[in-house]
Amino acid sequence: MAKTPDSVVGWVGHMPRAARPYLRLMRADRPAGFWLLMWPCLWSVAFVLSPLDADFWPLCALFLVGSIVMRGAGCTWNDIVDRKLDSAVARTALRPIPAGEVRVWQALLFAAFLSLIGLLVLLSFNRFAIWLGVLSLLPVSLYPFAKRITYWPQAVLGLTFNWGALMGWAAVTGSLSAAPLLLYAGCLFWTLGYDTIYAHQDTADDAIIGVKSSALRLGDRSPLAIALFYAVFWGATLIAGLIAGLGWGWLPGLMLLGLHLAGRSSALIFTIRRAASAFFGPIAWWVGLCFYRPWPGK
Repeated sequence: MAKTPDSVVGWVGHMPRAARPYLRLMRADRPAGFWLLMWPCLWSVAFVLSPLDADFWPLCALFLVGSIVMRGAGCTWNDIVDRKLDSAVARTALRPIPAGEVRVWQALLFAAFLSLIGLLVLLSFNRFAIWLGVLSLLPVSLYPFAKRITYWPQAVLGLTFNWGALMGWAAVTGSLSAAPLLLYAGCLFWTLGYDTIYAHQDTADDAIIGVKSSALRLGDRSPLAIALFYAVFWGATLIAGLIAGLGWGWLPGLMLLGLHLAGRSSALIFTIRRAASAFFGPIAWWVGLCFYRPWPGK
């Protein structure tokens, strides 16, 4: 079988042979995924704290570790549930489980190990944030099944992947308010945008095996829909920041992010399928501009 995008191992190929399937299972060679999970956490922290505050960088470090391991655990769980579907899709047929490199029981143990590390991170937060983090297990568990039920599994992924927009605020304040809730809602539309692009890689296979996605539902209307999703995300993030009382220092980054998303959306009219595999790295870096806030305080 020819190599597919998900079978290319990169630096993982230089690691000990026994570790390679597990590193691929947690997508260690594809860091854009944990960046996309991490940014809502850091934005939410930055809505409350300045980089000059004592707790700012320790919280960022905790969310970085948590994002890496929980993204890995989520990918492993997704691959366990989707192992039969993955074997029928060209892009995913050589993932470790359908390829026979990792057995299901081994993958379950690995997911439990990663989740234990995530639990240790979670237990370092206040009680409200701990219970909020536990609640996130519900959408995480349900996400792999969404594509079998609805054409909008990307919305379920948005509920799952952007939980950090709530967690960051809760970890600092021990509560929630309008600002993190609006940020969470906006980030859901961000995920709808980028994951619809990603889903266009598999539309031919998905149609054959009966898997649903927003890419299949939207079809040729995807570029316009994605532009609208990004506009909602940008506007919601702006309003959330204003509600949180942020100063002007973060606005240049937000403006640059808006221009980047607008440019990407325009380009998708011509290149949506080709753009899918190349989109994640740039968007994960550019989206960090919104996190940059040089002006200390609010």
